[in-house]
Amino acid sequence: MSDSKQYSTFYLNGLFFGVEVLKVQEVIRYQEMTRVPLAPRMIEGLINLRGQIVTAIDLRRRLELPPRAEGQLPMNVVVRTDDGAVSLLVDEIGDVLEIQEDTYERPPETLNGVARELIQGVYKLKERLLLILDTEKTVGLSTAATCAQEIAN
Repeated sequence: MSDSKQYSTFYLNGLFFGVEVLKVQEVIRYQEMTRVPLAPRMIEGLINLRGQIVTAIDLRRRLELPPRAEGQLPMNVVVRTDDGAVSLLVDEIGDVLEIQEDTYERPPETLNGVARELIQGVYKLKERLLLILDTEKTVGLSTAATCAQEIAN
């Protein structure tokens, strides 16, 4: 069997995304958030995850996608980064998929703006494209992770 990787998948504005399973700490329902004054627009707030303060990033804002429909609550994909846990707010959770490495391709030339920097590649699946998100770059605004750390201290 050829090399394969496992991805935790989710949906955002009708697009299908994945992050490496090894980077995912947990997937949880919507959590109440504390707003952070003067935080970058992509930071939705802070959540308390069993005593751990975690910054929540709205992936729609981060990827410059249209806002979520009124009343639609996001789900949390909590990922581990070099700076600690960060929650990515997504529309809907998918499954864990095991995908053969030989179906991996570079991001399409048609990707523009921020998405071009944050999507490290794609897998062509039978029914759709799986966009692989670079979690370190996605949460990489040092302000995101340090925001939670400063408040926690």
